Amino acid sequence: MKYLPVFMLFITAFSHPSEIYAQSLQPEVLSVELQAKVIDEILEDRLDSLLPALMRKANIDMWILISREYNEDPVMKTMLPSKWLAARRRTIMVFYDNGRTIDKIAIARYSVGRLLQGEWDVDVYPDQWVALMQIIAEKNPNTIGLNYSSHYGLADGLPKTEYETFMQYLPQAYHPRVVSAERLAVSWLETRSKRELQVYPMICRLAHYILREGMSEKVILPGITTTDDVIWWLRQRVSDLGLDTWFHPSVSIQRADMSKNDFLQSFSQRAEQQVIQQGDLLHVDFGITYLRLNTDQQQHFYVLKADESEPPHGLKLAFQNANRLQDILVSEFRKGRTGNEILLSTLEKARSEGLNPAVYTHPIGYHGHAAGPTIGMWDQQQGVIGSGDYPLNENTAYSIELFAASEIPEWGDKIVRIMLEEDGVFTGDDFYFLDGRQKELMVIPETRAYLGR
Repeated sequence: MKYLPVFMLFITAFSHPSEIYAQSLQPEVLSVELQAKVIDEILEDRLDSLLPALMRKANIDMWILISREYNEDPVMKTMLPSKWLAARRRTIMVFYDNGRTIDKIAIARYSVGRLLQGEWDVDVYPDQWVALMQIIAEKNPNTIGLNYSSHYGLADGLPKTEYETFMQYLPQAYHPRVVSAERLAVSWLETRSKRELQVYPMICRLAHYILREGMSEKVILPGITTTDDVIWWLRQRVSDLGLDTWFHPSVSIQRADMSKNDFLQSFSQRAEQQVIQQGDLLHVDFGITYLRLNTDQQQHFYVLKADESEPPHGLKLAFQNANRLQDILVSEFRKGRTGNEILLSTLEKARSEGLNPAVYTHPIGYHGHAAGPTIGMWDQQQGVIGSGDYPLNENTAYSIELFAASEIPEWGDKIVRIMLEEDGVFTGDDFYFLDGRQKELMVIPETRAYLGR
């Protein structure tokens, strides 16, 4: 039970969700030292308990990852121990399935953490490539997986120079055994271990707390605060807490007196420095990186007018439509179904219920837009070639990202898009949100009816 103490420290650093919102407590962030211990424990557990099954599922006997310093394969980056902030010189990792366990070998001048022992004897093999070829000859694998891929940049991390040099050194007899490790690389990146699934809800809870703090009267003063002010407050808050973010947050406005609500404004033409006013519908897109896992969340907040205690009824109904679209989407998750199949069945069912939907859901984990099945893109609602054809697997995490468009009677039937995004896990049998989801419009400032929810 060597993992228990650090994980217990991590778990007790957080309060229950209801306590967080009711008592306005900020979840504590672990020290850098404790974060490193947790990261290493998770990595070692993944290599021991997860990798063997993934290699066998992909029918790859030997998996070789090659990177030079500061030009790391995205997969190798996730396998470096906490004290390694980059590869060193040329780092070569070899994973070989011996039929019982996985041999974990580093053809490097240094051992890579506790599990990958360095096996390059420079006195015997002065050339690193010759040392690698000796390992291949000793193990004699039937398949040699390398990280190159047409559809996944995250699985395409072997540089051209390293590939060509590898093939020049590799004896000709082994050339037919070289295959793309795309499926193995994607599986490694997308599959969450049991320990990660214990930690992930708390990371999402922390992100939710920061988001709610930024979208409150603590930060926003209508008539003065701009959307950019809120964005940079969020960035600064993340930095002050010792966390990272994998993308620049966004805050956008929909309001009754806008000349038009152009869909593209929410993606590529968003105005900067808009002053937040009473009666505005605010949308925030925000995420953090903590313990190497990422979050991606979008929520909506309504800025109350002086004579209001709750949002207009039409906006509340519009929000319900978006929640319903979330329900439809996750109900279509089935193990083995492709992202495109899930997308098309979701859109068909939503439209049959009178919704005006768009779905652009993506995997999340070690990367924000992670490897795995893509379930639509905002500008590709007919399906996505390549990553959309990838099947849904168990113990994988997703950002359920979508919008439902609705007419708002109180705003002269102006169309409003409720764009939601929440992180969750598909277990293989069902789906659950890691830290719940927004089920109603929050208001600024909070009224008595909204406090403590």
